[in-house]
Amino acid sequence: MDAYRYTESGLDNVFIRGVNIHGDDAGEECITIPNVNELHKAIAHGIVHRPSSMTGKELRYLRTEMGMTQAELAAMVHREALAVSRWERGEVPLDSNAEALVRLYAMQTLDIPEADVREIAGWCVQKAETPPIIIDGSDPPNYHLAA
Repeated sequence: MDAYRYTESGLDNVFIRGVNIHGDDAGEECITIPNVNELHKAIAHGIVHRPSSMTGKELRYLRTEMGMTQAELAAMVHREALAVSRWERGEVPLDSNAEALVRLYAMQTLDIPEADVREIAGWCVQKAETPPIIIDGSDPPNYHLAA
């Protein structure tokens, strides 16, 4: 298997390369994912450093990784909680200014390498397609974005 689609994250666009496949007692293929906390940090890194607007699912992923409620996130970006709910469900596009603040806060909260504010603002632009987040899983203590 070249890459495992990690839908357990709640995201459809996360793939892990280099995972170990083994059989269970019934002969079914199983995948063990050690060090899930580091994996989730690598996924968050992929979201906040990707040069395209994040999806509603990605916003929800970051919010939960940061340990925030919708109301807390809404207060931080000066919006109503209903707006955050609509963004997360994909009913309306995420406001680019709010997205830039979320990215900056995620970088600080989740200890992700920071980027220049102008660069971040340029990333918060809608694209036709959401690119995948590909994680190198060959060294689980050091998950990182695949090159």
